[in-house]
Parts: sequence; C-alpha cells; structure tokens
Amino acid sequence: MASRNFALVTGASSGIGLELARVFAQNGYDLIVNANSERLETATAELQNLGVEVIPVVADQATYEGVEQLWRTVEDSGRVLHAAAINAGIGAYGDFARESSLEEELRLIDLNVKGTVHLAKRVLAKMTRYGQGKVLLTSSIAGSIPAPLEAVYGASKAFVLSLGEALRNELKDTKVTITVLQPGPTATDFFHRARMDHTKVGSEGKFENDPAEVAKQGFQALMDGKDHVFSESLKTKVEGVISKVVPTSTATQMHRKQVEPKQKEKESA
Repeated sequence: MASRNFALVTGASSGIGLELARVFAQNGYDLIVNANSERLETATAELQNLGVEVIPVVADQATYEGVEQLWRTVEDSGRVLHAAAINAGIGAYGDFARESSLEEELRLIDLNVKGTVHLAKRVLAKMTRYGQGKVLLTSSIAGSIPAPLEAVYGASKAFVLSLGEALRNELKDTKVTITVLQPGPTATDFFHRARMDHTKVGSEGKFENDPAEVAKQGFQALMDGKDHVFSESLKTKVEGVISKVVPTSTATQMHRKQVEPKQKEKESA
C-alpha cells in the first residue's frame, strides 16, 4: 500500500474537490482529504471504494490551527507527498460598499488567500526537500478579470493565479511544478452557498461546466506539468483567451452582466 503515490486534496467533501480526489484515486493515489464539513465522511467512504487508502481530516483551512492540524496529519503519515490540490475556497456576493458582508469577505480572505499561502508554504517546503512534487492551485476564470459584485472573491482568485505563476518561476530549476486550475461556472453548490441563485451565472451558467470534467482536465494538466488550464467547457476556454485581449473595462462589464440579479438584467434590456 505505502508504495503507491500519495496526494493531498482540500475542499474534498463535494464539488470540484471531491472530483479531484476521485480522479487521483482512480489513478492509484492514496489520499489525505480535507474539508470543514461532516460530508467528508461520506466522501471518504466513496473514495475508499476505489481501492485506495484515504485519510480524512475535518479541519478549517480558514484558521491557522486548522491548516496546522491538516499538516500534522501529512507529517505523521510518514509518506512522501507526491501531489497536492489546494482547492478549498468560498465565494461572497454583493455590492461591496452597500450590500456585501464584511464578516463573510474577511473569512473568504482567510480561506482563499491566507489558507492557500499557509498550506502551500508547508507543502512546497516538504516537496523541495524531497526534490519532487506537483501542486495544483484552484483559481478561477474570475481571477483573470475584475469581478464586480464578487470583488473580494475575484481579487482572491487573482491572488492565487499570481501566486501560482510566481512560485512556478521560483521553482523552475527543480522537479517541483505548479499548475493553476481556472474553472468557469461549474455545477456545484458554490453559487448557492454564495447566495447567487438569483443571478444568471448562478442559475444557468454553472451548468456549462461539469465538475468531474473540470477535475479530469486539472489532473491531466498537473500530470503534464502545465502552468495553467482553463476548464472545462469551450466557452470557459474562450473566455480565458478573451480576458487577455479585450480591454479590462469591457471584460469587467461582461462579468457584471453574468452576476447581476436577473431582474436587473431584464430592466436594463
């Protein structure tokens, strides 16, 4: 058992995280899976049915102690960590100055930014000591453009994208690689948790991307050592290319139309 590859996946109780854990397991990786949810127990049982060892860790990656708890489990396993998918993240919705919750946005920063930096620091220190490893950071298509009505979320994902690109350059002379996954709207409970069911993207756009396909494309890009991947639908890939060539103001307005309440969209038509 211990001769198999070993991977860490966060945010693994549902959605893209669970699908990432599944594709790692299907490719023969033993796993440490993490989420701050009781649903991790069910996810663990599903993954164990694929014939791999799965170690679940319920811990909040938005807190310093939560990250350290997870990392102690990695260290206590005594295993070489071959891959890590740092995927845990949340959204926050609303007009920043007049509507959205500061408490939610600060927690978002704690998880999407601080938690990512903290865990990446531990993971990469271990991998560089062993001289090998692959890290997948989950950003978003929203990380490529300003994201009105999701301003803090978009900024957090732009941070992850920038972090991944910088770390990849720092590690270019090693056998440790960084890949950034940039999914578009995906059929998970992300939009419901962010209270975006009333928006176009929350009710329609999420069906453009299948989390299982997003995970497969992310895993393949990670295995191939690519710097990033826009996934999963053709529309997401096109949007990724467009974000690099159209004026920022145009891309920003395009995003706003996707996340505005549908009633406002009708009124402005």
